[in-house]
Amino acid sequence: MPRILLIMPSATYRAHDFIQAADRLGAEVVVASDHRFALASAMEDRAVVVDLDDPEASTRKIVELAERRSLDAVVGVDDQGVELAALAAARLGLPHNPPEAVAASRNKAAMRHALEGSGVRQPSWRPVRPGDDAARLAEAVGWPCVVKPLTLAASRGVIRADDRAEVAAAVERARAIAATAQPHDDPSVLVERYIEGDEVAIEGLLRGGRLETLAVFDKPDPLEGPYFEETIYVTPSRKDRATLRSVKDVTARAAAALGLTEGPLHAEVRINQDGPWLIEIAARSIGGLCSRALRFGLGMTLEEVLLRHALGRPLDDLSQASPASGVMMIPIPAKGILKEVRGQDEARTVTGIEGLTITIGPGRPVTPLPEGDRYLGFLFATGDTAEEVESVLRAGHDHLCVVIEENPSG
Repeated sequence: MPRILLIMPSATYRAHDFIQAADRLGAEVVVASDHRFALASAMEDRAVVVDLDDPEASTRKIVELAERRSLDAVVGVDDQGVELAALAAARLGLPHNPPEAVAASRNKAAMRHALEGSGVRQPSWRPVRPGDDAARLAEAVGWPCVVKPLTLAASRGVIRADDRAEVAAAVERARAIAATAQPHDDPSVLVERYIEGDEVAIEGLLRGGRLETLAVFDKPDPLEGPYFEETIYVTPSRKDRATLRSVKDVTARAAAALGLTEGPLHAEVRINQDGPWLIEIAARSIGGLCSRALRFGLGMTLEEVLLRHALGRPLDDLSQASPASGVMMIPIPAKGILKEVRGQDEARTVTGIEGLTITIGPGRPVTPLPEGDRYLGFLFATGDTAEEVESVLRAGHDHLCVVIEENPSG
C-alpha cells in the first residue's frame, strides 16, 4: 500500500477531501500538521507535528519519520504547507517542485522579481519597506494602485488606493493585518499598479515542466476594490479561444520563469485591451472548498487527480465531467458574532444547486475582508452552460439571510 504524507495546516478546509481521495486510491495517509488536531489524534505513528514557519526543522522531522517507514509522496494541502512539501520531497528523492521556486511563488515581491524580463505582462510594482515613502512609490507605479502583504493569500490585506492619503492608510492597514497573521514575517508590503479588466482563475497541473490546464474559471462579479473579495467562480470560461490561449500561455511562461515544474498550480490573470496580465501564481491548488466544483473524467475529484500525479499513476482523462459548474464563496457581510444563516433549505432546493456548506458555526466571531481569513461557506452548482450556473448560484444565494450580531457588548 502506498504511503502519502499530507501536510495540512490545522485550519485547512480540505482535510476530509484529501483523506477521501487517498482512500479511493488505496493509499495510507500520514499527516503532518502544526497541531495534532482531531483528524490526526487517532493516527498514532501516522501523524507528526511540524512548525510550518520553520521548513528546515520540520523537514528533518519528516525525514526521520520516513526513515522508520518509507513515504511514496509528499503533498502540501494548502498554501502554508507547499514550501515544506517541496523541501521534504527533495530530501527524500520524491517528485517535487524546486523548493526555491515554491518559496518565490509564496512571496509577492520575489514572484514579481522572477517574472521581470520573462516577457510575462505584469503590473509595475515596488516593495514598501518600513520607513519608505509609500506615496512616492505609489506614484512611481501609477494610480490607482493596490497594496498587498507579501505572503498572505485569498485577498487578505489587499487594498486599492486612489491617492496619496489612501495609499498611506492602506499600507498601515495591510502591514497590521500581516503582522497579526504572521508576526515573524518581513514587515514590507507591495504596492503595484491596479490593472483594469476581467479576471479569470486558472487551475493547472505541471508535469515535467509542462502545464496542463484543468479549468479556467470566470469571475463574473467585478473586482474593482477597495477590497477584493472573490465570490463566484464559473467554468468553462466564456472567453473566446484566442483569449484563452493567451491566458494559458502567460500562465505557462510565468510558471517557467519561477522555475515551477511539478504539481498543482493556481493563477489569477486579468484581461484587458492589452491582453492578459499575470496577477498571482501559486504552487498549490484552488483554496477553500472550491475544488468541489470540479470533477474530471468519470468523476475524479481534484484531490484525487493531485494524489494520482504525486504517486506517478496514470491520468488519462482530465476532461471536465460536467458541461458547466461553479462555486460561490459566500461573503461575510459584517464583523460580529454569527447568529444564524437562514434560508439554507430553500437554497438547496434551487434546481442546479449541488451543495451548500456553511463552514462557520453559530456563536463564532466573523470578520470580513480585508482583515478576515475565511468565507462564511460555499455554494455549488452545475448546469448546461456557464450562464446557467451563474444564474443558479445567484438564485441560491438570494435565499440566504445571514444574521450577525455586530455589537454583542451593546
